[in-house]
Formats: sequence, structure tokens, C-alpha cells
Amino acid sequence: MLNIAVLVSGGGTNLQALIDAEKKGIIKSGKITLVLADRLSYGLERAKNANIATQLLDKKSLGRKAFESSLLDTLSTHNIDMIVLAGFLSILSPLLISKYNDRIINIHPSLIPSFCGKGFYGLHVHEAALSYGVKVTGATVHLVNEIPDGGRILLQKAVEVKDGDTPECLQKRVMEEAEWIILPQGVEMLAEQLSKEIIK
Repeated sequence: MLNIAVLVSGGGTNLQALIDAEKKGIIKSGKITLVLADRLSYGLERAKNANIATQLLDKKSLGRKAFESSLLDTLSTHNIDMIVLAGFLSILSPLLISKYNDRIINIHPSLIPSFCGKGFYGLHVHEAALSYGVKVTGATVHLVNEIPDGGRILLQKAVEVKDGDTPECLQKRVMEEAEWIILPQGVEMLAEQLSKEIIK
């Protein structure tokens, strides 16, 4: 079974969806063995409540170089096979991405290639969708490469934009109707694939 690290920056709602999916047997080819945050995050509390090892690496106080070095060391110490970015706001270094090539996935709250890339995260994505006037938005699970939101798409799910939506209520609907469904599916899909490659 693969060791999975989930990297978080905020409240950890996508992390909770993963923890719940693991308990339900949706994620069965890997196990979340580490939750790592780049700042104080409620995601760490969610992990502790689920008896998952946690690590706080405060990027602001460490500085970029020390943060990246500590991140690599921590992943190595915990024998991590696969990484899930679940609301993680730090951009990973090319060194880390190459070390875990095709073993890092991210959830993005839009239908890539719409409203993605540099500066598009959190509520900014939903503000842009509403400002543009799209009638359908959604979420995307994709592999991570050196281009923000530029890796190969694994799964997408569409969500209706309704009249009178605010960025906050659209964000909530996208989480509930898309992110919390396809992120666990994407994690299992990649974990199963990687498990088969390891067995070979």
C-alpha cells in the first residue's frame, strides 16, 4: 500500500473528504500517512483527529530554500510514494516535482483550462467565473508539473452556476458537488496505477 502525503494550507476540507473516502474504502490502494502544512492550518487538527502524522513547516519563517529542503527531507523520512495537494498554496520546486514525477496530484476549483494558472486560487477562481458570466464551472484533478495547473488532467466534474451566486456560495457548491467527489476518485486512480507499476 502506498504512503500518501497530503499538503494543506487552509481549513482542510478536501483533506477531510480524503480521510472520509479512505474510511469508506473509496481510497484503498494507498494510505494517508502524513499531512504537512506550510502555515498554521486547521487541516493539521483534522489529521490529528484521524491519527495521521502531521508536520508544520512554516514557509514564512523558514524562507523558501530552507522550506523546500525541509519538505523534501520530511517526505523522504516518511517514505512518501505519492503527494496530494489539497488547497496547498505554495508552488513546489522543479526539484521536488522531478523527484515525484507523475506522483503529485492537485485539485483546482474550475474546469481547466478556464480560470487557472498564476493568481487563480481560492475565491479568486470563483470571482473570475462569476465576473466572466459562465453558466457552468466545476473542478479538475490533474497531475502537477512545473506549470501551475498545467499538468495532465485526470478527472473533471461540472457544476451549474446559478443566478444570484456569490463567490462564497459558488465555492461551497463546487466543493460539495465536485471537489469532494473527484479528488478521492483521482487519488485512488493514481494510487492504483502506481501500485501496479511498483509490483512490476
